[in-house]
Amino acid sequence: MSEDLWALPARTGTEPTAPQSPAGSVTLIIPTYNEAANIEELLRRLRAALPAHLPCDVLFVDDSTDDTPAVIEKAAPECAFPVAVLHRDTAEGGLGGAVVEGVKRADTDWVVVMDADLQHPPHLVPELIGEGVRTGADLVVASRYISGGSRAGLAGSYRVAVSRGATWLTKGLFPRALHGISDPMSGFFAVRRAAVTSAALRPLGYKILLELAVRCRPAKVAEVPFVFQDRFAGESKSTAREGLRFLSHLAALRSATPLARMIGFGLIGASGFVPNLAALWLLTRAGMHYLPAEVVANQAGVLWNFLLIEVLLFRDRRGHRHWADRIARFALLANADLLLRLPLIAVFVATFGMAVLPATALALATTFVLRFAATEGLVYLPRTARKAGRHTRS
Repeated sequence: MSEDLWALPARTGTEPTAPQSPAGSVTLIIPTYNEAANIEELLRRLRAALPAHLPCDVLFVDDSTDDTPAVIEKAAPECAFPVAVLHRDTAEGGLGGAVVEGVKRADTDWVVVMDADLQHPPHLVPELIGEGVRTGADLVVASRYISGGSRAGLAGSYRVAVSRGATWLTKGLFPRALHGISDPMSGFFAVRRAAVTSAALRPLGYKILLELAVRCRPAKVAEVPFVFQDRFAGESKSTAREGLRFLSHLAALRSATPLARMIGFGLIGASGFVPNLAALWLLTRAGMHYLPAEVVANQAGVLWNFLLIEVLLFRDRRGHRHWADRIARFALLANADLLLRLPLIAVFVATFGMAVLPATALALATTFVLRFAATEGLVYLPRTARKAGRHTRS
């Protein structure tokens, strides 16, 4: 990923900033994608909102293809606080990835994340920090869903319904991690830098608060109400594609533990019976003998399972091997399951005197656990350093 980081010193007339940031210091991270029309007004409002006693650096993490960085460079000298831009040529991880890159560079006590479109009111930045200091919270969320808050700036009933539905879904999936957070879809929050382990964050899309709350588990959470404003200029970046990325992100977070991955693996495997049976019906209707048709139809289920597992369970591990290598290994394991299951049933029936149905159920359970472990270990876990080094030399 190519990056370009530059900074403009604040016009304060004071001595240069010390290497160690003072207590209560803040890095304000603003991810941008083609927000040139909003920059001047955003910085103007920040100049009015940030008190002189709050040491604050502003870091734009920019993925733009327009002149947003040039507009920031032109407007920044008017600010009484340092302004920097980290421009990324490759928008890895989307908006969430931009925030993580900013967090990695922050060396202040607090990090505040907000959008550049002015739907997040800049005057609340000091209030977020003040609430965190007053309550001792590690995370302070600006919420639209507590008393005094409003989602007025959401354009149209469709976006309101989608936002509310996404909130219910996430809180239902992560009741413990999101306890005390009424608005997990908020993109406006403050977090103590010490509470964030950036290496643990693997964002996909724009819901970075959800990622941070689930993976880092801040010990104490507080909220302040805010009124979601109308966009100042430009168009919303919310699209159907972002919605699909959000669902993939939810699946990745929910399957982060081994037990959750195993449950997901089983549910996906069960869903594979649908394409398997559909293919078997089509092949036998076309005149193919049922035995070879069983073998061919099984491959339809294998392909279905592979695609869902790739997207929903192991999306963040796909870089360890080429896709052809992954699908070949997965297909080999899935078909080996058939060869292993029949001898197991025979052993359970002949040796242990089990009836056929319980023997079949036990064989299915046994091979399922083995197939899950083999799939995770042989298809999706990274190669060892030794093997990786040999692969590099070959």
